[in-house]
Amino acid sequence: MRIVNMGVGPLGTADEDPHEPAGDLLWNESYYLDFTSPDGDLGGYVRLGLYPNWKRAWYWACLVTRDGGLTMLADHDAHHDAHHDAHHDAHQGGLEVTGDGYRGALRTTTPMETTRVTLTAQDLDLDLEWHTEGGVYGYSLVPRYEVPCRVSGTVNGSRFEGYGERDHSWGVRDWWSLSWLWSSCRLDDGTHLHGMQANIGMALPWPAFQVRPGEKIEHVEGFSASASFDGDTPAGATLAFPGLETRVTPIAFAPVTLTSPEGERAEFPRAMCAYETEDGRSGYGWTEWHQPAGWRSHGWHPLI
Repeated sequence: MRIVNMGVGPLGTADEDPHEPAGDLLWNESYYLDFTSPDGDLGGYVRLGLYPNWKRAWYWACLVTRDGGLTMLADHDAHHDAHHDAHHDAHQGGLEVTGDGYRGALRTTTPMETTRVTLTAQDLDLDLEWHTEGGVYGYSLVPRYEVPCRVSGTVNGSRFEGYGERDHSWGVRDWWSLSWLWSSCRLDDGTHLHGMQANIGMALPWPAFQVRPGEKIEHVEGFSASASFDGDTPAGATLAFPGLETRVTPIAFAPVTLTSPEGERAEFPRAMCAYETEDGRSGYGWTEWHQPAGWRSHGWHPLI
């Protein structure tokens, strides 16, 4: 398995497991997995966020359709096993969460290669596997890795075959201080693209990669991004991969409102999107335009 690690620390199969938490209240362990159908008619995502010091587990799961359908589960007080008890279980028994009317589980069946998600809820039933395509990409800025994937299984009992991405991160996650744009997609020729830019007012070597059809994952140098809005609603984005500018247009939103321990609010308008490259290729994926307080003044323009 090819691992492109842009970080300073090691990255390997053991990082699929939960990590020992630091002492900060907002130290967080996050598992995120998304999917889209090849025609962009159906998509969804699942996220499990563990705040062991805050004694919270956040569990989100959604399903969207091109015609505006939305099924959304967002539980910010999910029940889960204690962090230390679950430490060894990400690819043994799995990580399980339960709440009012649902039960979800995440299991890494083969580290860095295959992860399975199951969910049984009143209006949403998932049994999906994410199979790595091309390798694993480790961020340079934070402890985090992203994995482009083929996704297969069932959605509400019907067979699903599509594509998506999963990521795993650990460290302090303060949703209420920083805005960002994150995006990933698969194009119709089989290329996977990913890029992220935080709106911090200065240029950094932003995380970005591509996987060309039949090839291995590779870092993309010089990525930047910009965004446009219609009022508070994201209207689009431009992903400036050098030599491959890519336009992003939202299809269906699955937003979440986040409240801090002090009562601050942030909006997380995540959307399944259509992608169009300057050389005429197209595809589908997911983009997030994270909006904490004061987000309008944060820039949302290329930082290179």
